Amino acid sequence: MSRTTARIATVALLLAGLAAPALAGTQAAPSAPTSARQPANAEVRAAYDRADPLSRQIFWSDQAEIDPMDPIAGVKAAQALRELGRFDQAAEMAGKVLLVQPANVEAMLEAGRAHIARGQAFYGIAALEGARNARPGDWRASSLLGAAYEQVRRPDDARAAWAQALVLSPDNPDVLSNIAMSAMTRGDAAGAEPLLRRAVAQPGASLKVRLNLAMVLGLTGNMAEAEQMLRRDLPPEAADRNLSWLRERAGGAGVDQVRTWGSLQGG
Repeated sequence: MSRTTARIATVALLLAGLAAPALAGTQAAPSAPTSARQPANAEVRAAYDRADPLSRQIFWSDQAEIDPMDPIAGVKAAQALRELGRFDQAAEMAGKVLLVQPANVEAMLEAGRAHIARGQAFYGIAALEGARNARPGDWRASSLLGAAYEQVRRPDDARAAWAQALVLSPDNPDVLSNIAMSAMTRGDAAGAEPLLRRAVAQPGASLKVRLNLAMVLGLTGNMAEAEQMLRRDLPPEAADRNLSWLRERAGGAGVDQVRTWGSLQGG
């Protein structure tokens, strides 16, 4: 079993806890509905979408239990479990949705994400291929398939999947970041850096894409720019921790660095 590239597409997933959204102000998440276990109304659901991952996981799991045919609840429960780092349970939840809703494309995608995150991408490939076939114009399936194929040592298929994702969504920062992190696992920092700079320049670039660029810069000796990025994007204590990690490993870009970088960001 290889976990070499499990982190390629999951650095973002592992970072999710760092910036998990909370409800506005200090107001606590609303209580789950207590009346005869009826599905929550749209207002309550919208409130929970702004809650922390644990609150969302409890709420959406309850909603999925109330109505197993709810096309949203089980998927969102699986997503919250994945954000909590409970990857096996996330895969199981997504699988449960697909048992009763085999055509649920969002569940297929979530199953693929969970299996990639737990280092068992092989078990998510069929679901991701199903999502790609059901929605050939959706770049997400191709992007995730690239990560899954890479993890199971099918590099040619991975490159083809990522190329298709970029056809569907040109200059997509998440796809570019995945390709770059794949290059990093092969020790190709020179190839990874321009891809990540291109990704960061896109309007939709996320925090995880910027942090991946900071990692590559730090590992290749450009610590000044890496520090500037980290201090802009992270709280002081987290930035200090990441900078310490980078200084210890500068010049050593490769598999082990990519493997551990994602778990460093949040705690």
